[in-house]
This record gives sequence, C-alpha cells and structure tokens, in this order.
Amino acid sequence: MSIAEIFRVLRGRWYVMVPLTLLSLIAGGYLYSTVPVTYESQSQLALLNSSRVARPAPSYGNPMAYASGSLISTADVLIRALQSPEAARTLLGHGVTDEYAVDFAAGAEGPLLTVTVKGEVPARVLQETRAITDYASEQLQALQSEARVPPGYYVQSARIVPPQKPVSQPKSRYQKTAAVLVFGVTGAFLLSFVVETWAAARRRTRGLPDAFGAPPVPRPGAGRLRRLLTRPWDATAILTGYLALALFLPSNLALPALGGAGTPANVFALLGLFWYLATWCSGRIAPAPGTRTMRTVVLVLSLAVLLSYVANQDRISSQKEILAADRGLIVLLVWVSLVVLGTAGIQDRERLDVLLRRLVVMGSVVAALGLYDFFTGTNIADSLRIPGLNSSVANVAVLDRGSFTRPRSLTAHPLEFSGMLAILLPFAIAQAFDPARARLSRFKRWAPVVLLGGGLPLTVSRTSIIGLLVVVLVMVPRWRPQRRWTAIGILFGAVAVFKVLVPGLIGTITGLFSGSLNNADSSTQARTIKYPKIAEYFVQDPLFGRGFGTFTPERYFFTDNQYLLTVAELGALGVLVLLVLGLTGVHQGGSIRRLARSEPDRELGQAFFASALVALVISATFDTLSFPMFAGVFFLLLGLGGSCLGFVRREAAGPPEAARVLRQRTPDSPHLVEI
Repeated sequence: MSIAEIFRVLRGRWYVMVPLTLLSLIAGGYLYSTVPVTYESQSQLALLNSSRVARPAPSYGNPMAYASGSLISTADVLIRALQSPEAARTLLGHGVTDEYAVDFAAGAEGPLLTVTVKGEVPARVLQETRAITDYASEQLQALQSEARVPPGYYVQSARIVPPQKPVSQPKSRYQKTAAVLVFGVTGAFLLSFVVETWAAARRRTRGLPDAFGAPPVPRPGAGRLRRLLTRPWDATAILTGYLALALFLPSNLALPALGGAGTPANVFALLGLFWYLATWCSGRIAPAPGTRTMRTVVLVLSLAVLLSYVANQDRISSQKEILAADRGLIVLLVWVSLVVLGTAGIQDRERLDVLLRRLVVMGSVVAALGLYDFFTGTNIADSLRIPGLNSSVANVAVLDRGSFTRPRSLTAHPLEFSGMLAILLPFAIAQAFDPARARLSRFKRWAPVVLLGGGLPLTVSRTSIIGLLVVVLVMVPRWRPQRRWTAIGILFGAVAVFKVLVPGLIGTITGLFSGSLNNADSSTQARTIKYPKIAEYFVQDPLFGRGFGTFTPERYFFTDNQYLLTVAELGALGVLVLLVLGLTGVHQGGSIRRLARSEPDRELGQAFFASALVALVISATFDTLSFPMFAGVFFLLLGLGGSCLGFVRREAAGPPEAARVLRQRTPDSPHLVEI
C-alpha cells in the first residue's frame, strides 16, 4: 500500500479520523494545562575518613570505613538507610512530603552522594532538600554510634554542593501530553482502516464496486514526489529506512519527550507497523505462511513484559521507575514491529536477499567508522549534532584499555559495537561465498568480511573475541575441507598481521582472559560482585520481576549481564522466555540449513544459526537489550530468519512436479532454474 492510498482511506473516513484527532488534541491541551510543573533541587555530600584511620587500626577499628581502603561500602550503607521506610517516616515528621532520592553521584568514582527532591512548590522543595541533607549527616553518625565505633574513628560527611535553587522540570508534563496525543491519533488511524475494511466487506456482499476504485497510478512524466507517494511500499523498503536511521545515527540520540526509547529509528519502526496494519486491514497483504513460530515467541515475551509491568504498578515505585516502565513498553512495541515486518511482511524471497545485503553493507560502514575511531583515538559519534535530538545518556568519554582506544563508532558503547560486528559477520561470510555474487569483484565481496571481522579484535574486549570464536566454531566445521583449511590458515595469518600492525594488541587481549581466569581483572570482579545484589532483588519479585526497563543504572547499578538484568526486571519467567527467544533463533537457522535445497541457502541458514548463538552467548558478557542498535538488529534478524524459514518450508513442501525446480543460483542466472 502506498502513502497516497493511506491518505485516500483517511480522507474517505474523515468522520472517524477528524473527531477522534480533535478529541485527543483537546484532551492533550487539558492535560497540559492541569498537570503541575515539578521542580527539582539537588545537593551533594562527600564521605571523609577519620584522621585516625591512617594509623594502624586497633581491634576496635571502625568497621564502617573498611572497604579495601575506600568508603564505597559506607556510602552504600548510608544510601540504603536513607531510602528505607523508617527513614521516610522520620523525614515525614521533619516536613518532607515530596518525592526524594539519595544515590551515588553520576560518574563518581568515590563516596560522593547526591540528594534529589522533586515537588510542585519551589520554596518547599528547597527546604526539604536542606532537611534531607542535614538528616543524612545525622544518620551517618547514628549508624556508627549503633555499631559502637569509637568517636575518633567516625566517618565524617562534608557538604560539597549546598542545596540548589529548584529548577522546573517540564519533561513529565510533555511526556503525558505526548502520550495522550499519540494514543488518540493512533486509535483514530487504526479505527479508520477498520471501518474501511468493514465497509468494503459490505460492498462486496452487495455486489457494489469499490468506493475508491483502483489504486492511483502516476501519470507519465509525473514529478518525483508524486511517484514517491503513489509507489507501493513493501516491508523491505520500510525496514531499509529503519536500518538507515538505526545504524547511521548515533544510538544515544532520541526525541526529548520520549527519552531513550524515542530514537528516530524506533519511531520509524512504529510507523512501519501502522503501515503493515493498514495494508493488512485493506486486504493488500497477508502474513507469509510458515512464519508463525517467531511471532508466537515474541507474543509470549510481550505477555511476560506486561505481567512485569502490572507487578511494578502493584509495588511502591518511584516516578522514574514508572516512566522507565512506560518506555519499556514502547521499546517492546518496536521489537514486535521488527519481528512482524520481518516475518509477515516480506512476500518475495529476492527482496529478503536484498535486505540482508543492505544490512551487511550498512554494518560494514559502521565498522569502518569504528576503525577510524581506533586509529585516530576519537569518538566520531560525539561530533554529530542533529537538531531536535538530544542525547539520552551522559556523554561517553573515549574509553581506553591498555594503550589502545576502544572504538564505538555510532553505537553507545564499545561492547555494543563489538556485539553488532559479531552478529553481522556470519551474513557477510555467507554473502561472500554466494555464487550469485561471483560476478562482483573480490573487493566488493570480501570487504565487509574484512571490516566486520577485522574490527572485532580492535574493540579490545572479551565480548568481541568470544563472539568471533562462536562464529568460527559454528561455521568453519560445516565447510568443505579445502575451504576449512584455507579459513584456518587465514585466521592464523590475521593474528600475525595484527601483531605486526598493532603491536601489543594480542597481548592485551590474552591478558584480559588470563586475568578473568585468575580473578585478577577488575572488570570481572565488578561483574561477579553484583551477583549477590541481584539475588536480593530477585527474591522480592521472583516470578514477574520489578518491571521491564526499571532497573536503571542511575537508580541501581550496571549489571553487565543481560540474564542478570532480566532476572531483576522480568523474574524467572522473563529469563525463561529470553532463553526460548534465542533458542528459537538458533532453531530457525538449523531448520533452514536442514530443509534448504541449495548450498547458498544452507550457508544462509548456518549464518542465522551462528548469529543467534552469538547473541545468546554474549548476553552473558553485557546487557545486550539495553542498547538500541544491537537490540533492534537482533530482533530484525530474528524476524528475517523466520521469513527465510517460511520460504524454505514452502519450497520444500511444493508439489512433486515442482520438486525438480531448485533455487540454483549462478553468476549468470541468480534466479530459479530447472535442473
């Protein structure tokens, strides 16, 4: 369905679209005028060690100050005490009635605490910030007194930043107003097509002609805009637009009113879902046969997320957690859109191949930008400024490991960059070996493999090496002996090239793994020390979790492990569904390889198998679904795997006389030929 046809339906059903849109505008305006503006004030405290702690501590030394020489544990104890219900009741007696929070200061590496108070009356917010700041110092002294710490060993608090003048925070008002407008306009859009479908069915039963007639056809010599509006779109075109926005815009840039979930790519994916629904309601498209499995699994994931959302509403949650849960629903809808468009929307096998080639090419461009970051020691994403978009996270400084800069290209973090390269590398390899592309030069076929594979070690991370090993172990054993030994020789040669071109890189990477095995690596220790903390949150909500998207680093801490994060947010049910989701992707790749009738299709199935397995494995090394670029490409690949499996299934289940027609692709004829 083209854009012109969509507008024809909306114009014909104006009596549905216009009133509902006006009602949503009125409701949004009323909400904007009635929702009060909130004001925020902050202060900061620093914990200082006692003067005696530098001396040899006696047996009755201060246990509150013991944390391998730092005061991080002391600060953590104080934060938990101030956030407890008992402290809230005490502060209520001191006149603190507004929402408050005490946490580690953003980006702080020491015991620096931030007190934040939000309310509607600026003077009262400032007074409450002072009261909580004073109470924090009193509570610190009380905790040490209860622990029988000698006064000479007391940890002291120093007010680094006094309570600041309250600043208005209109974001909450904008978000609520935007939610009402989006919900109203979306409902009007869908209802217009439902009414059109119902009216078309009635006309057919009465034998009447279509009210709108044939789709508009651009006249010869029509302008580019008219041709664009009247040209029918398909899922491949929609998903190509999504990939361009997702991969070529920094993943941390988003629309201000929607937070981290409002990236331009996510908004475009939701518009693509509306296009599919409109096309499906008008009878122009039907879900491709044999592609239901992945949509069913994503439906189960959606139910798990909705159950966790309800569980989050039943417990006492902060305003930030509630907003984070709302953003989580938007992200979930984006994932559903990608899977639906990928599985049900692609009706032509050649269009699927086109989309996979475009994905590899775009991923290669991202890899090339990462190589530029590595050799120049810069962050190219920081130099991009797009009007109307704000960064949803704090600026990420150039990260170093050893003497090397860790590139991130247009992603939010080097780990996301390495994960992106790892899940795209199998498809670059499969396309390089595809006979249909043999007419291309070797440079065009193998450049993506070199960029994606060569960029993995340059991220200087365990995730990249683990992902590369998974790809090698899955794909290489399935090749013929000649190709297999050639690939092994190239791998050893690549190691030698890296040792010459980038001295010290191989040693730094091997040091990462040896440090992890010896538990001498600070990064590994930072991950493992969080396991008991996650268990504390898991026992509070073991089945449904605390709510998808609510376990934010600003409120809690980084998990660096998608499974641990899912345990906290979605509980045991969510972890089970996440595993089923990844294993379904692996099953799709294996089924394509088993049912395919041609070698290129078998290698493509192996690529889907390797990509899904890589995502399953590296989800234990960082929180993969928290990064929009990686998560979007991952769910898109799940959808494309379901679409490819549908094509292979339909070909395998064809009539006997069609069994001799195989998809034998050659350099001269990449289409079906009879053999």
